[in-house]
Amino acid sequence: MSTAHLAVEIAGETLWLLADKALYWPARQALLIADAHFGKAATYRVLGQPVPQGTTARNLQRLDQLLQVYPCGQLIFLGDFLHARPARSGSTLAALQAWRSRHANLQILLVRGNHDRRAGDPPDELAIEVVSEPWPMGPFALCHELMAHPDRHVLAGHLHPVFVLRGRGRDRLRMPCFSIEPAVTLLPAFGEFTGGMTIEATFERAIYGALDGAVWRLA
Repeated sequence: MSTAHLAVEIAGETLWLLADKALYWPARQALLIADAHFGKAATYRVLGQPVPQGTTARNLQRLDQLLQVYPCGQLIFLGDFLHARPARSGSTLAALQAWRSRHANLQILLVRGNHDRRAGDPPDELAIEVVSEPWPMGPFALCHELMAHPDRHVLAGHLHPVFVLRGRGRDRLRMPCFSIEPAVTLLPAFGEFTGGMTIEATFERAIYGALDGAVWRLA
């Protein structure tokens, strides 16, 4: 059975896996997102590559919808908020500033990822607190890259996990997914135009797919 969100128990906490590739922590009213990569398409266009337009606007619209549905006092980005330095200016920055003005009272935290280190921290006017990984929060270590932690369950992104469903013949469907293991949970990339790394189910790894407004256990 599929649903717009699915509750799971991780490290003694109830977390909701959201169909729109995000994680919600009801007890903290916190929304966690990995790999937004704002401005990625714009960065490619600067390089002369013919890529889709409007990805930042669509990602922000999706984020608005999540904030409307799930009570949120804190928004946490698990790395790669901006894709590259060109995203710090032009239409991408203007869109982010307009979005931030609509959510001026929202506390936002960014755990630096590899792209953030290259792009630089978000401009001050976006009022985003920036920290280094691992960042402790309750029983969790908030990270961008997959790493081991001695006493906390790791929540991370970076790998953009996807799972391949195989049908009859050569039918294949690549689906963004959450990967949950005893010590680490990987979030799918929130941003459009991000690609993904195929992962396989194992004895200790549970896979939850997120596609077309639904999330469900795959393996």
